[in-house]
Amino acid sequence: MTVTEFLIVWLSCLAAMLACRCIPIFVLKGRELPECLQDALKLIPPAAFAALVANDLCAPGMFDAGLIDGLTPIIAALIVVVVARTTKSLIWCALAGVVAYALLSFIEPGNVHTSP
Repeated sequence: MTVTEFLIVWLSCLAAMLACRCIPIFVLKGRELPECLQDALKLIPPAAFAALVANDLCAPGMFDAGLIDGLTPIIAALIVVVVARTTKSLIWCALAGVVAYALLSFIEPGNVHTSP
């Protein structure tokens, strides 16, 4: 790739980013959006976060290593949901998720004892 081609690609990306980020700000400046549109826009961050989390929780080969290893992220996510509902604190959710995942990763299928 030559320098000219690189600059064309770079400037095109820069123009697209600026157009998508700056033009709506200038067009909507001083205007009041309808309440239904404001409510819909409030759903974008949780939906994006849910898509990122679901991508990690539902991997195609998650049960290849075994049932316990496959359920570890799901159980940790459920613990985070419980902490989120009770505390409504992002730091406690992150801490609970990391600790739960770390503790659950120590469980090995051979160490789980079942009674006869």
